[in-house]
Amino acid sequence: MLELGVPLLLDTCAVIWIAEDEPISEPATEALNGSYRDGQPVYVSPITAWEVGLLISRGRLACLINPQLWFRRLFDGRKLHLAGMSPDLLISSSCLPGRAPRDPADRIIAATVREFGYTLVTRDRLLLDYAEQGHIQALIC
Repeated sequence: MLELGVPLLLDTCAVIWIAEDEPISEPATEALNGSYRDGQPVYVSPITAWEVGLLISRGRLACLINPQLWFRRLFDGRKLHLAGMSPDLLISSSCLPGRAPRDPADRIIAATVREFGYTLVTRDRLLLDYAEQGHIQALIC
């Protein structure tokens, strides 16, 4: 169950689906709409910029504009905010409890959720499994 008033952090997959107007789950849509309605910020990790760049450079995400512009446009007209990413957070990502995902970007996302008390919006099975372990709060998108 999603706690009311907890800010959301969009995982890279959620960012891409939202930017590309792809459907997301009803609970994720309701949570996002509720955040916007209540003036609650929705966050995106800076590591998502890196992941989007990799996806575009590897041909796994079609993009007719440069990745920097794609990422900047993500924030246009949306009430999205960039999450913090300090050296302490990056160090924390290497020391996560439980069976954390091995992927460095996923670890940074998980550490960000833990650091700021966000609820993660994702479809990444490994991050959802990490949430099921009780280490982060997540909502499937």
